[in-house]
Amino acid sequence: MRQLAGFFPATEFPEVLVGLGQPDDAAIIQLDGERALIATTDFFTPIVDDPWTYGAIAAANAMSDVYAMGGEVLCVLNIAGFPEGLNPVTIAHIFTGGAAKVREAGAAVTGGHTVTNPEPFFGLAVTGLIHPQQVMHKGGALPGDQLYLSKPLGSGVITTAAKLTGRGERGVHRLARKVRGKADLDIRHLDDAVVSMLRLNRAAARAARAAEVIAATDITGFGLLGHGAEMALAGEGASGAGFVIEAGAVPVLAGALTYIKAGYLTRGAARNPQYFGQHIRFAETIDPVLRTLLWEAETSGGLLLAVPAANTARFERTCAESNQPAWRIGEVISGAGIQVI
Repeated sequence: MRQLAGFFPATEFPEVLVGLGQPDDAAIIQLDGERALIATTDFFTPIVDDPWTYGAIAAANAMSDVYAMGGEVLCVLNIAGFPEGLNPVTIAHIFTGGAAKVREAGAAVTGGHTVTNPEPFFGLAVTGLIHPQQVMHKGGALPGDQLYLSKPLGSGVITTAAKLTGRGERGVHRLARKVRGKADLDIRHLDDAVVSMLRLNRAAARAARAAEVIAATDITGFGLLGHGAEMALAGEGASGAGFVIEAGAVPVLAGALTYIKAGYLTRGAARNPQYFGQHIRFAETIDPVLRTLLWEAETSGGLLLAVPAANTARFERTCAESNQPAWRIGEVISGAGIQVI
């Protein structure tokens, strides 16, 4: 997509605050001195058996990009594809799950488009609003900023293990059984992952705005280290900013490390190190299984926030007031790339 930047030069579209010219989580178009429009889209194929839960997770994931930019969701359009002959009740449950999350976000479903497709997919085109002076970018992290994460890692690993498990008769809970003789998939692990994926990043974004955060992203397909590398490379100065991530401080969903040991990995576990590995340095003491988790793709993951050091108490207090978890996992330093210690 960035190859198109030359066709749409910033000088011709000064109202486009964030567009093709730099990597970020959503587009930002300034409407006036008080309002800027946020536009983004995302969709994926089913990751859990229960159609309502799948629709809700897909919606939470799509809206997360608006929160990563610091905004609030205004309205959405459904984007969907389903095989011919799929039970209409199943389709209705997917749409209903998505609509429930959109309502939770204080937004409206205003339409959409559905096509026939051999494999189901569902997601949203999302429109949000933000004050132009409150936009959070991937770039802008400054030495001294403290790195916070709003959700634990492991959703991609756990749902991958779930996909490779046999089918039973209990919706999302079908997945508790022996996985090819390698590991038991505990339904409590899957349930914890589902709860995490269903959590909106809305409260985390509001806490970030209150703490005057300017650098943020959400953790999805590139994993913590891939998305963190994007932030670091776009940070302060021509060579970016240096991130130090304390591996022992990173929150992990129960069971995730066990499933990595059993070999249940997403494609991100191999692809992300290929794309971003040159920017990452690991301490020799970091366990290989934990290294893999830090690279692993996430679904509907949390926000990674560079919180100004002077505002961390305000950020943590605001999170606590809304029952929003937040884990400090490192800091920004002078330098480049990411050190994992």
